[in-house]
Amino acid sequence: MLLQHRAPWSHQGGTWGLPGGARDSHESPEEAAVREAHEEAGVVSRLVSVRATVVTAKAGGTDWTYTTVVADAPEQLPTVANFESAEMRWVGEDQVDLLPLHPGFAASWQRLRTALDMLPWSYSDGPRSEPEREVAIGDSGLVLRILGLPA
Repeated sequence: MLLQHRAPWSHQGGTWGLPGGARDSHESPEEAAVREAHEEAGVVSRLVSVRATVVTAKAGGTDWTYTTVVADAPEQLPTVANFESAEMRWVGEDQVDLLPLHPGFAASWQRLRTALDMLPWSYSDGPRSEPEREVAIGDSGLVLRILGLPA
């Protein structure tokens, strides 16, 4: 997983989480995530393949949600941290819990990890043509949406 060590001056600075940010009104969650990954980590969008979105949290009393977009790459891509980051680092799933995590990411990490285990394929398997489907994650009302991608 690509994680961002948040710059000390930022909200919850010094913690680790996923690169990301707010979605513009004209963007889908997938478009926003790819844009933010490029802005914050220098990830080249044509080198990633989006395969799922996971609503990991809902902001109480609002329509706001926090959505994690899962994308695969053929290899660990080079990254360039922007001013919002102290560091970008590729971290194995089994090593994530060893870092001081951003509270929001920490609260959703186990649900997200469960969702990752439910995904049917990875980039290395090549593209698949599957219909979109949604899967509930536990009893929290959170949803994993697996995208139908063209073959």
